[in-house]
This record gives sequence, structure tokens and C-alpha cells, in this order.
Amino acid sequence: MSIQQNNYVDVPEHSNLTERAANFIESVQFSDLPASVIEIGTRCLVDGLGLYVAGSDHETAKIQAELAAETGGREEALLLGHNVKVPAPLAARILGTAGHAHDWDDSQVSLDPDHVYGLLTHPTIPPLTAALTMAQKLDNVNGQDFMLAFLTGFEVEAKISEWMFSQHYKRGFHSSGTVGTFGAFAAAAKLLGLTGEQLRSGLGIAASFAAGIRCNFGTMTKPLHVGRAAENGVTAALMAQKGYSADQEALDGPWGFFAVQGGGVTESKINSEDFGKPFSIVEPGVSIKPYPCGVLTHPTIDLMVKLVKENDVNPENIERVIVRAGSNILNPIRYPIAANHLQAKFSLPAVLAMVALNRRAGKIEFEDEFVQSDAMQSMQHQIETQFDAEIEAKGFDKMRSSIDIQLKNGDVISGDADERYRGGPENPMTDQEVEEKALGCCEGVLTDSQAQQLIQLAWNVLQLDNLTRLAEQLQPQQ
Repeated sequence: MSIQQNNYVDVPEHSNLTERAANFIESVQFSDLPASVIEIGTRCLVDGLGLYVAGSDHETAKIQAELAAETGGREEALLLGHNVKVPAPLAARILGTAGHAHDWDDSQVSLDPDHVYGLLTHPTIPPLTAALTMAQKLDNVNGQDFMLAFLTGFEVEAKISEWMFSQHYKRGFHSSGTVGTFGAFAAAAKLLGLTGEQLRSGLGIAASFAAGIRCNFGTMTKPLHVGRAAENGVTAALMAQKGYSADQEALDGPWGFFAVQGGGVTESKINSEDFGKPFSIVEPGVSIKPYPCGVLTHPTIDLMVKLVKENDVNPENIERVIVRAGSNILNPIRYPIAANHLQAKFSLPAVLAMVALNRRAGKIEFEDEFVQSDAMQSMQHQIETQFDAEIEAKGFDKMRSSIDIQLKNGDVISGDADERYRGGPENPMTDQEVEEKALGCCEGVLTDSQAQQLIQLAWNVLQLDNLTRLAEQLQPQQ
């Protein structure tokens, strides 16, 4: 075991992690990707494209897109929601922000008891954004090269997140912003064909760019973390291509990324695993989120939906709802009463109030008009969260909770959340459900025909000769 002092773990100066990451990015080929990696990666692509569209008219993306349109610059990649092109890093910032705007993008899974389930990183949007914007800049990227770049970035991001100690997140870093930067860099670097010293320098640049803190959860700045991860990853790759220098071992040593931001790495993992061995997208896997909010709320939402529907509970008959959980859920899901749609994504009373009122928690329920309604504000005050020591004692490898719905007639309806999280590897959404989610994300932004075309292009991505077509399909009709 590594020696821990003052909450920092001494990472050996030459632990070789930067070199291993660079070697993987440079050497991995499409033929190295197992069929299961491509299959799951395509599902993540379909999901991600829908989320870009859903976020394109969200205030977090629209404000930035307006600024980008005013800034202008070299025409390299489409500005989401606008019929203009801007520099690739700028396009990546807006696209990445849109992809995370609804907090509906997939989550990395870990079976490590040190990691809190659901609190590693959102692995798809940073590398997917980087690959999509860089493909437009290069304008000669086919479907296979695009998917190789995206899945390379996904793997680099996921392994860094898995190997780093969980205190990175517990200290207050937002890993989708920090670790996501490496995923975006790896995807962009793969399409640029960077090698050797360029890759090591690029990882060093990315390490200094990596940022995002959890105090901004529930604000517009949370999705900006992912947008900046995409922008910074693309910028790091372009700078490295030009010969910009950085430390060649920036993931390693006492001042490297793992030690400074994460407190170190799990020695047993870096000795028994490697990039691509196995691919993290398959083992332990990835969760595609059924609801547009913090993943830690999802099993509880599923339980509330089940209890309300099976018992035909009407909101006017509810006296009180008590939800019990451990600190892994109650600490990050921190808003006792949500005042707006952004806070609602991190509020158990808010998401359960949605279900109590509408028997669902979808895109419409997470709009300010609904969250700020008198009915929602009133129902939230009828929902109480309680810390449960017995649930806490079971550990954080699952998202455990229980609910009591106390009715005005004195009846109590109770249940425990299913530990096989719907959307996770143990209970995945079907391809049809993923497609339906993506089509739902496009409602109100793309026409039905446009949405269907986008999804079909995604399912058949490997047959595309030029990925610019896919990027163009994201744009609404002007």
C-alpha cells in the first residue's frame, strides 16, 4: 500500500502512468476495440446526440452561444443552435455545456467500495464533444476513426477516474470537469495523430487545465464544467501539436495530477489493470440515465413512481412522504427545497414532488415553470429526508433508499429502492428505450423527421464517410 501523509498519498515520481496513457492513445487501433465496446459506445453516442439537442435551447448553452457568435473567429466547427462556424475549441465549449445542461448524460460505474456509486465522472460528453468538433475542423474523418477517437477518450477518462482515490470528489472537485479534460484531450489527440512527446505534453497541459468545483452544483456553472473540459481538451491537443511543452510525467509524482487533486492512486488497480485492459465502458460498465438529474436520485424516483402508480396515489391524499438514505445520497443531493430547475436536479424533495404530482420526472418537470409552481413548492414541503444508519452501514456500492408515503386517511405505503439501478449494467435500458429517450430530447427543437434522421445516422455511424454530416444534423432548421 502507498503511504498516506496529511491526506496525500505519495505517488512515485516515475510511476509511468503518463507514459502508459500516451502509449495507449497513440497505439490503439479500431481493430483493437471488442464488439461490445463498439456496441455500448454507439448507445452512448445516440444518447449523447439527443442530449446535445435537448441542451441547445437551455439557458446555459444559449448564453454562451450568443457570446461565441459575437466573438467569431476561424470557421472550423458549427456553433450549436446557430448557422455559423466558430473555432473548434469555442464550438466544443458550447456543445459540451449543452450535453450536460440537463444532467442527463451517462455515468461511470465502479465496483470499488472506496468509490461512491455514481460519483466518478460523466464519461461520454467530454470525449464525444472533442471528437465531433475536431472531426469538423479536419473535415475528413470517417465513422470508424471518429468512434475510435471517442472511445479512446472515454477509456482514458474512465481509467484516470477509477484509479484516483475518491477523496478527489469528496474534497469538492467535479470530476466530469477535471477528469473529463483528459478524455477530451485523448479524443482530439487521436484524430490529430499526435505521438510521443506531443501526447505527454498534451496530458501535462490538460492536467493544468483540469478544473471544476462542486459548490457550483445547482447553478449554470455546473454544465459549464463539462463544456470547459471539452474546450480545454481540444485546446491542449492543438497546443501540443504546435510543440507547446509541459511536464512529461504530469500524472505522476508528488506534484502530479493524481497526487495534487486526488490524493494518489489505488496501487492494486494500476498494477492489475491498464488502458484498454479491460475497457471500462464494458467492465465495470456505464449507466445511461433515465432521468435528467443527479444519478443518485434515480432509484428513489423509480421507487416513488412504482408506489404512486401501483397504489393509485393522488397528490391531494398525501399527508407526508419520508425518504431515508445514507450520506452518499443525502450529502450531494443537497437542496431541501428547490427554488428552480437547476436546484431540482439535486433535491430529493423536488424529484419526489414531481412524481407525486405528475407520476413522472422528465424534461417538462425540470423546467422552471413547473418547479416554481405553487403545487410543486407546496408538495416539496410535504417531503422529508432522513439519514438512515442501517442503510449507511451497508456501504456505498449501491444507491439504497426507502420511502414511506403517509396518506391523510392514516394508511402508509412503503417500499425499498431496487438496488439494481435501472440504466446501469445490471439493469440496462434497451436500445429502444435509449432511442426513445434521444427522440424525446429532440422534441421542440428538431422536427420529427430531423430527429429520426439524426438517430439513424448515429446507429449507422460506422458507415459514415464524413462526420460533418452528423454534426450538421444536430442543427435545428433555420
